[in-house]
Amino acid sequence: MRGSTVLPGTSQRNGSDPGAGGLPIHRLEVPMPNTLPFAIGTFDTIGPMSRASFPHRHTFHEIVLVTGGTGSHVVDLTRFTLRPPHLCFIAPGQVHYWDGVRGLEGCVVVFTDDFLLEHPADRALLRRLGRRPWLELPERDADWAARLVAEMDHEYRTGAEGFGGVLRALLHILVVRAGRLPAPGRPHPHGAPAPEAARPAPAAARFVALVSTARALPWSVRDCAGHLGVSVSHLNEAVKAAMGRTPGELLRQARVHEAKRLLACTDLTVRQVADRVGFGDPAYFCRFFRRETGATPGDFRRGGGDIHHDHRIASIAPPGPAA
Repeated sequence: MRGSTVLPGTSQRNGSDPGAGGLPIHRLEVPMPNTLPFAIGTFDTIGPMSRASFPHRHTFHEIVLVTGGTGSHVVDLTRFTLRPPHLCFIAPGQVHYWDGVRGLEGCVVVFTDDFLLEHPADRALLRRLGRRPWLELPERDADWAARLVAEMDHEYRTGAEGFGGVLRALLHILVVRAGRLPAPGRPHPHGAPAPEAARPAPAAARFVALVSTARALPWSVRDCAGHLGVSVSHLNEAVKAAMGRTPGELLRQARVHEAKRLLACTDLTVRQVADRVGFGDPAYFCRFFRRETGATPGDFRRGGGDIHHDHRIASIAPPGPAA
């Protein structure tokens, strides 16, 4: 994540490659000293990007509890009509935007994979929810969803001792319960496609699923391509077009995430952690970890797993010239 931030008041596109589609990519950034890669608020308090009317994608997860409004939400070329209450799940890399909305009300929760260190299985569940992102809520389900989101908002705003752990637990409950909800009926397809084919190519989707498992992961792009049965060049093109980032960048992020999880949640030595994430040389692993996170493995572990120097919450402007 290091070096991937977007400054307030700017926008950033999919690199300089016009073949990537040119959609804006927005990254979650959390200002120090609020070190959690997590934020929650209303559409107004999160900022104008939370109701953006142009196609874009995120590098972070977004959960939206819609409680009011009219119009529609387009996710990966599928249009969902607002009939609140709804729960909406947007996974990293998915393209979405709000179309013709009026009186949009609700709560927005945004967080990175780093926030899921204590519940790594939630990463796969969130991506499955992203494949059926729009859940209509009967009254009973709307009640528990609203209570959980309200509890998260309270914990986030008060910041009492141990609030990070409480937020992770509440988020885990919300994700697990949402995963139990029945799949919605097939919505009608969006008639006017977004500027690019937003649904990830099969190779890109399989690569994202492979990276999300984090266990016994091939730690090189070549190994991943071989595992998936595609060429390195095809994997690079497919992943960059679908995600706006290269396979190498996503693999580095996955290695850092798995290292953080092992440092925060196990008693493995730094040497053992290095070996688990594919580094034969612990010294090189320490240099890699510090370059990517701004902290040594020891500092991260002593900080209780909540050192995230490379995240800040930014207000992002609509598309414009790249910074």
